[in-house]
Amino acid sequence: MDGILIYLVIINVVTFLAFGLDKLKAKADAWRIPEKTLLGLAVIGGSVGGILGMRTFRHKTRHKQFSVGLPVILVLQIVVVVLLLRG
Repeated sequence: MDGILIYLVIINVVTFLAFGLDKLKAKADAWRIPEKTLLGLAVIGGSVGGILGMRTFRHKTRHKQFSVGLPVILVLQIVVVVLLLRG
């Protein structure tokens, strides 16, 4: 269980930072992190970091796949965890 918690903390920090980095790169008109990478990070456990990054950096908030997609991913992840814990 400790390993899973450590993984979730790390993936959420990485996802949060990826949103911040992508915002900086967008402002500088530089190479960007692909949207599928940002969404992929959320899918593999970084949904909370993605939502916090989106809100903190005001980044991707107008994109439905992020503004709706990230909360949906989070809800699905919670449902899966609850079902797994029920056994």
